Amino acid sequence: MSNEILGLAALGVLFAAIFIGFPIAFTLAAVSLATGFIALGPVVFDLAVLQTYSVMRDVVLASIPFFLFMGFLLEQSGLVERLFRGMQQLLAGLRGSLYLAVLITATIFAAATGIVGSAVTLLGVMAGPSMIRSNYDVKLSAGAIAAGGTLGILIPPSVMLIVMGPVVGVPATDLFAAAILPGLLLSTIFTVWCLLRCWINPSLGPPLPVELRAASLGPVLRDLVLGVAPVIVVILSTLGVIMAGIATPTDAGAVGCAATFVLVFGSGRMNWAKLKRAAYQTLEVSSMILLLVTASNLFGAVFSRLGSPEYLAQTLIGLQLPPLVMLVLILALVFVLGWPLEWVPIVLIVVPIVLPIVHAANIDLIWFCTLVAVTLQTAWLSPPVALSAYFLKGVVPQWDLKQIYAGMMQFMILQLVGVAVVLLFPKLATWLPSIN
Repeated sequence: MSNEILGLAALGVLFAAIFIGFPIAFTLAAVSLATGFIALGPVVFDLAVLQTYSVMRDVVLASIPFFLFMGFLLEQSGLVERLFRGMQQLLAGLRGSLYLAVLITATIFAAATGIVGSAVTLLGVMAGPSMIRSNYDVKLSAGAIAAGGTLGILIPPSVMLIVMGPVVGVPATDLFAAAILPGLLLSTIFTVWCLLRCWINPSLGPPLPVELRAASLGPVLRDLVLGVAPVIVVILSTLGVIMAGIATPTDAGAVGCAATFVLVFGSGRMNWAKLKRAAYQTLEVSSMILLLVTASNLFGAVFSRLGSPEYLAQTLIGLQLPPLVMLVLILALVFVLGWPLEWVPIVLIVVPIVLPIVHAANIDLIWFCTLVAVTLQTAWLSPPVALSAYFLKGVVPQWDLKQIYAGMMQFMILQLVGVAVVLLFPKLATWLPSIN
């Protein structure tokens, strides 16, 4: 068996093991070392040390714990809850007001943190009981919360984009700039869909009952100011300095972390137990992501030295398909893999494999990464993994899992519409990076 075929066989074994349920990071390391030892001999162990060292020295990846800690601090502080409550009361007389409040809050929270799990959980805790009391449609409610929560995977500071940058060799700042307009586009599509359905069928989202509305406008405005102002400070202290070219993502993450720390303690709603919980969650998620990055880098290094990526790329290029068709096929592969897999193995394993094809087809890397990121949002909304469904079920147990899935599917279709728009209009992804 040639080295190229051995690499493809290792890839098949890897995906089979992941589908069965083996831990991804340890499976990656085991398959990499076994395949590398067969083809390269003991030198594979030296390669493992070098790849681990290179990952640990990557200053961009050091920003991941900072952004995660920001998100978990905001989640524990209750500031986002004030924002949602203010939006809910301000829009109380509008059909589908809770859908609108959820999606606006989700968009702002995504721009401040970039954490999907926390966003879905927090939105479910805040909006679920209100939607039940207001007799909102379960499917549309679950779909709006889950889809709104997934915006954190795309809208900067997205942890996924931070991980994807070094994989494709594109600065994370460029990917951040590229994701802003597509992220806002998806948020707008979700909002229009909810309001349109409520306009056609008012029973899906009736106005907030009078007894649940605020007695005066003063408390509503206070909640809005206290909810929005801290988040704006966080966004300006992170995204603002990144987009202005003042600081790198890692430096901006540290600044944003410090600003968030001061804000949440200044709010009077943070205590030692909540701080400790946020720190533990940050440590757990950061360790998981960085371990996966290290293991996938080792697999990628072995896979490349076997010549498998070039072999696969030449085979596909030999089909002489137009670049747009090739790009659609790659996105279709990402979409299908997003059903059983999370974004992490797709970004760290699949993207490096198809990268030679993207280069050969002269596809703009920033546009390509943005399309992959938008497509990967479906990984959070598509069964059987669909982690958003389990987060939401955990905090709103009254909703049946089948209804949650049904609600998420319609928003997954809307996301595909968003992918198509970005595919047809590349400037949505390339315009902002070009003016930086």
